[in-house]
Amino acid sequence: MNEADFILGPRVSRRSVLRALASTPVLLLGASNLAAQTNLTGYWLLLSPVGDGTYRKSYFYLQQAGEAISGKVLFGNRELPISNGSFNDGVLKFDVITHFREGTRAISYSGRMKGDKIDIQVNFPGRSPMTGTAQRTTREATLPPKPLPLPALRDLPDNGLVRTPPMGWNSWNKFAGRVNDQVVRAAADAMVASGMAKAGYIYINIDDTWQGERDSKGRITGNKKFPDMKGLCDYVHSKGLKIGIYSGPGPETCAGYEGSFGHEEQDARTYAEWGFDYLKYDWCSAARIYKDTDMRPVYQKMGEALLKCGRPIVYSLCQYGRDDVWGWGARVSGNLWRTTGDINDTGERMDEIGFSQFAIQHYIQPGHWNDPDMLEIGNGGMTDDEYRTHMSLWCLLAAPLLAGNDLSNMTEDTRSILMNHEVIAIDQDPAANPAQLVTYVGKLMVAYRKLHDGSTAVAFFNRTEKEDEIGVEWSAVGIEGKELQARDLWKHEAVTVSGHYYPTKVPAHGVVMLKVKAA
Repeated sequence: MNEADFILGPRVSRRSVLRALASTPVLLLGASNLAAQTNLTGYWLLLSPVGDGTYRKSYFYLQQAGEAISGKVLFGNRELPISNGSFNDGVLKFDVITHFREGTRAISYSGRMKGDKIDIQVNFPGRSPMTGTAQRTTREATLPPKPLPLPALRDLPDNGLVRTPPMGWNSWNKFAGRVNDQVVRAAADAMVASGMAKAGYIYINIDDTWQGERDSKGRITGNKKFPDMKGLCDYVHSKGLKIGIYSGPGPETCAGYEGSFGHEEQDARTYAEWGFDYLKYDWCSAARIYKDTDMRPVYQKMGEALLKCGRPIVYSLCQYGRDDVWGWGARVSGNLWRTTGDINDTGERMDEIGFSQFAIQHYIQPGHWNDPDMLEIGNGGMTDDEYRTHMSLWCLLAAPLLAGNDLSNMTEDTRSILMNHEVIAIDQDPAANPAQLVTYVGKLMVAYRKLHDGSTAVAFFNRTEKEDEIGVEWSAVGIEGKELQARDLWKHEAVTVSGHYYPTKVPAHGVVMLKVKAA
């Protein structure tokens, strides 16, 4: 989620805007001396047009004392205090201090009274401003809806899908809110033209920001960026690929678009009628309504809806590993479940997420996978050695392989990493045995995974800042025999091994990955 998402809040449809306007109390103001005649104290709703037929919606609470303004900006269950606020000659100004990974920033609001409303511009450091109109509202309007009835817990049947980890592409890491019909079609074209489809990548997944308003019967529609969802599905299918979509159990998705709250069965039927093959279901605003202990029945509700929708749809649970989802994800018919917070395109974050996964490896099984988030390979924030570590680690862990880059514009290095068929084969090994961490000295680590053909994948990870030697006793990775055959999966060549111990040089932040078998 970016700063605009956090401060400006969720998006809503034109119909929602009209409903909000109709229910907004009117305050009549004189044309002069507005600061003296107007008391801005109270709750305000800010609506900002996004350009795709929806509006960004946010709330703030103002307290006025003469020309001084204080209060707070409201986002979900969080509140950010207003600072440096003033209202003079009809002009409102205030700042909000935010704290993100990038540091502390001031976001400024400035607006002018026009009748009973305020035209407002929101200025973010280093990016284009956003404009909108604020109108008075009530405290009740800022509160989340009441929880919906949840199903009694039961174990749902296995849907029989993705017996090996799903492979494909997701729009969010590279395109975020810029995704549209053309981007998705181009990704499908590039998936085939690049050879990725032949390497096993088959899912083209649309992430957040596709949603428009619901029609008079409550049926979800695409916004202006996605005018023909069925046509888009047909196009992707014509390429021999499958296609995925995104929603969540709350009223709004993470980017503030329409969620599936109260429309679970209806949305599942709609996705099936359009032709979707995969659903990513993101917790987000459901956190305002439900407790973490409600997650299983909440996700079971959509799991039941997907099983009844009339089309096989892969079910991807996205709730960041909360409530130990790996212990119950398969029981709600989930095929994969996020085990961590969001990845980003840095070696530090990739390392933090990837090496945290070994403790829960025993929960994987065919059709049900731990998901440490999407691949960042090719987005430019890491070195090629770090990207090879990224790919090796995810494949050793039997993680879903969802590329997050621009498939239409890949370097040869990116292609070679994403389409290394020997490393992909480790990820797709049908035995679904858990990867195990053998030993480590500081940040020098060895891990392995037993494969269905009796061979063993062994990875040597150097998490330090300089090249170093890493070694392992073959017995420590369960390999026995006097004569061994080994192959380097990144160099694509045989490796001579002898004796009971094997050492190898590994580059900084890099990996050496072998496939070893007794002769």
